[in-house]
This record gives sequence, structure tokens and C-alpha cells, in this order.
Amino acid sequence: MSALFHWGNALRIACVDVDYRPDMAVAAAIWFRGWDAAVAEAQAVAGFRGGVAPYEPGAFYLRELPCLLGVLREGPPADLVIVDGYVSLDEGRAGLGAHLHQALDCQTPVVGVAKTRYRSASNTVEVLRGTSSSPLFVTAVGIDVAVAADEVRRMHGPHRVPTLLRSVDQLARHELPTRLIEH
Repeated sequence: MSALFHWGNALRIACVDVDYRPDMAVAAAIWFRGWDAAVAEAQAVAGFRGGVAPYEPGAFYLRELPCLLGVLREGPPADLVIVDGYVSLDEGRAGLGAHLHQALDCQTPVVGVAKTRYRSASNTVEVLRGTSSSPLFVTAVGIDVAVAADEVRRMHGPHRVPTLLRSVDQLARHELPTRLIEH
């Protein structure tokens, strides 16, 4: 686990996000090298129709996980994945990131970066960035959460949300999919 961070800028990180539109879900991924990267080395946007589960509080992963796995297959293998959300929700209850980690055969560390507080989330580190007084909430599996929080803190960009996390959000929200996947 700690050897992962001796790779420096060679570490390939993927950040992923999903947006829900009336007729489909759109997942986006950006791959970059090193935590402090300012630009992506690859990106993918995939649309998903049929079989996208409805939103269910506490079971968000049922809706999002198939889309994340699908878009991750569209690019190079990642050494670590960052999700928009939580890895763990509360003691003993897995969040989206833990389910993704398990789907990736528990080989790839997953870091959750959430913009809103989930009251019962455990093992969360609050990260302040830029001049914002609103923290990001970092959780992790396969990497120490304190190390993950420090890395999120130093990611590129002057704002609360790091540059490439903002970019993947914008891709999911505004781009048309380059590939359409039927569930």
C-alpha cells in the first residue's frame, strides 16, 4: 500500500463521475499522472441506457457502480481511482467507493471525495482547499485515509474542488457520450 506513493508522478489516477439525464446516465473518467497533475492524459465519456437503477438512499452504488465500471473500461488501467462520493458510510456499511474497490477485486485503492457531509460517515477526513471555508470529505480504502486527504489537499487548482475533479464533473454533465452502452 505505501509503495504506491513512491511512484511519484508515474502513479496513474482515474477520477470518475456520473450524471443522470432523462434518457440515460452519462459517466465520465479522466486519467492523469501524479496527484498534482494539472492536465489529463486521457478521458472517456460513455452513455448508459436501460438497467440504470433508480436512486435509492443508502444504496446509491446500485445506480452508479455499473456506469463507473463501464467508463473505466474505456481507458487505461488506473493505479488508484477517485470517486465523487464516500468509500464508507458508517461503521460496517460500505459506500460507493468500497463497492467499486470490491468490484475491482480489491486491487485498486479508491479515494472518495464528497462535497456534502454524510452525517454517519466514519473514518472521514475534512479537507479545506483554497479560500473555501467548506470542507471536502475524504474517505478511502486500500490507502490510509490521512495520506489520501493530504494528497487531495495538494491536488492542482486554487479552488475548493481540485481542477481535474471539477473537469470530470463537467465532462459528465455537459458532454455527449462517445460510446453508448446498453445494460
